[in-house]
Amino acid sequence: QVHLVESGGGLVQPGDSLRLSCVASGFNFENYVIGWFRQAPGKEREGVICIGSRGERYSAPSVKGRFSTSRDNAKSTLVLQIDRLKPDDTAVYYCAIFPQQFLNQCLNSNYVQHWGQGTQVTVSS
Repeated sequence: QVHLVESGGGLVQPGDSLRLSCVASGFNFENYVIGWFRQAPGKEREGVICIGSRGERYSAPSVKGRFSTSRDNAKSTLVLQIDRLKPDDTAVYYCAIFPQQFLNQCLNSNYVQHWGQGTQVTVSS
């Protein structure tokens, strides 16, 4: 059974940095594309950044330069590093998996095979 468990969210101030983790189990992690999505109150879920099985990365224009991601296949873990946080980054952050053939669609929620339960990030002074 596939499990994706996010952690690391919380209340932070504008300009802070935050590191989210996603620990996976129940599937062959190294063969999948892993991505981060977020959903702000009243808005649709949006893809922010993803990483392929060979380390290929795609990110949304709105987060380039501030969001980065890395994966540790040995630990089945995905990390999202967020720098210079803004109030607009407030959202529930989800990790998701895609089969490798959907690498070019990894910011599109329609191609997600499985979701984590999410972790709340609130950016406020």
